[in-house]
Amino acid sequence: MTAVSSEQITYLTNLRHDLHRQPEISGEEAQTAARIVQELTDAGADHIWQNLGGFGVAAEFRGTKPGPTLLIRCELDGLPITEDSTLPYRSEVDGKGHLCGHDGHMCMAMGVALGLAKRPARGRVILLFQPAEETGFGAQAVIDDPRWPQLRPDYAFAYHNVPGRPLGEIGLRAGPANCASRGLQINLHGKSSHAAAPEDGVSPSAAMAHLMQHLPALSSGTISDADFGLSTLTHVRLGEPTFGIAPGEGELRVTLRSMTDKRMDSLIHDAQAIVKTIDAQLDVDVSWHDVFSTVVNDVEATNIARKAARTKGLSILEMDHPMRWSEDFGRFGLDGAHATMLFLGAGVTQPQLHNPDYDFPDALLPLGTGLFLAIIEQVLSANAG
Repeated sequence: MTAVSSEQITYLTNLRHDLHRQPEISGEEAQTAARIVQELTDAGADHIWQNLGGFGVAAEFRGTKPGPTLLIRCELDGLPITEDSTLPYRSEVDGKGHLCGHDGHMCMAMGVALGLAKRPARGRVILLFQPAEETGFGAQAVIDDPRWPQLRPDYAFAYHNVPGRPLGEIGLRAGPANCASRGLQINLHGKSSHAAAPEDGVSPSAAMAHLMQHLPALSSGTISDADFGLSTLTHVRLGEPTFGIAPGEGELRVTLRSMTDKRMDSLIHDAQAIVKTIDAQLDVDVSWHDVFSTVVNDVEATNIARKAARTKGLSILEMDHPMRWSEDFGRFGLDGAHATMLFLGAGVTQPQLHNPDYDFPDALLPLGTGLFLAIIEQVLSANAG
């Protein structure tokens, strides 16, 4: 493996700006994937898989001798949020933006591809550009792809950048690292009536008021508590915006969040029990969306990342609690890999993820690339294992 040159960092920066201009949301990443395939081909990948679990792309860089498979994962998708910035490379797609930093994550993985011009001493590196992370479907869809056994890793690593933390700080935590979450959608169907005769209809208003009171009350503890649970009301709609119609239908959405999958199971059970108390005159449709399991960082993989960060002289934050936001990277650990999610400080004053004015800091590109390469060197060097 070789260090990435200043010219290559300029290339990665320009690539990120290109990707930033043309964001594609979950399930629609066709053009982003095509660009990544071209760049990986130019970087000399030994093999490329396309259309993994949707528009996913994976590239193999084979070592000179047999050994473990190490996977570096990044994400292809942007968000359905309008970017609010004056950047010369701001989004050119109405209503969509790379406002979570996945453009930067892709380019750090591409930096690894450049550094692998000199192959590892043993084993192989798989660079996975995963689709549909934002909806929670992408990782499992990749794992469910019939070609996944050709890629299945022994070790898996990924970054997420973290606004509000010092630029370049490496956050590490063995055990729960990202919360489990899932979206609960409840649609209530009754019977509309004239506003002058509401008794001749079946209004869901009382049921919705009941749900709005009791579902958020499922929250308990803080993020530092093992039984942490958070129920957040995110959307309510009742009837039509008129004065002449007593409502006959409504919709309510809640996001459940927990530190552990076991606690999530209890939140789901309790939420369903509340829904069952709704007036029997109403038809009730319940559906679940954006399902994320807890990301549980493997101790061995976390120790590998810690040692690599120390060799690079990076500041390390030993995290005492997980991130509240969710990630589907945990699926790779559940599939058997020694997996860990690293958290990369994006700057104390950096706008928050999913803010309309967020932008991934280009200064992280050489740092993130270098740390990934140090991890690979540690696991796949001739004297490793």
